[in-house]
Amino acid sequence: MEYASEGLIAAEARRARRTQFSIWMLLITPALALLIQVYLPLFQTLHFISRIELPLLVTIYFGLMRHSQIRGLTLGLILGMAQDSFSRYYIGMYGICKTMVGYLAASIGMQFDVESSVVRFLLCGVFYIFHQFLYWVLQRGLLDQPVLLDLPIELMWTLINALVGTGLFHLLDRFRQRE
Repeated sequence: MEYASEGLIAAEARRARRTQFSIWMLLITPALALLIQVYLPLFQTLHFISRIELPLLVTIYFGLMRHSQIRGLTLGLILGMAQDSFSRYYIGMYGICKTMVGYLAASIGMQFDVESSVVRFLLCGVFYIFHQFLYWVLQRGLLDQPVLLDLPIELMWTLINALVGTGLFHLLDRFRQRE
C-alpha cells in the first residue's frame, strides 16, 4: 500500500509541474522558428543564422515543458520533417535527429526541474551536441558520405545555440500557463 501512495504523490508532483500552452502558441512558435531557420539564411548578410537551430531549440523547450514523451517525439518529428522538406538534403535526416531530441528532452523534463537558467543552458548545449553528432553519424552510416566533424567550430556553435536557447526559453516562458 505504501508503494501505491508514493506513486500517487509522484504523479501529483509531475502533474503540478506540467504547463499548458494556448493552441496558437503551439502552432505559431514552431512555424515561426522554421520560417526563420529556412528563409533568413537566404539573405547573404544573414547566412550565419542557418547554424542557429531554432527548430531544435523549440523542440527542446516544448519537450521539457510539456512533460510528455509522445508530444516531444511528435513535435520533433514534425519540425524535423518540415525542416527536411525545405532543405536541399535528404528527407528524414533532421526528422530522425529531432525526434530523438524531443523524446529525450521530454524524458528529462519529466524527471528533473528544468526552470533554472543554468540547467537550461546546459541542456541546450548537450542536446545541440547530441543533435549534431547524431546527424553526423547518420550521414556517415546511412548515406556513406565522408563528412568531417570540426569540433572547435561545433563547440563554438554549441555555446551560441545554448545562449540563444536560454534567451528563447525565457521569452517563451512569458506565454505559458500553469495547469
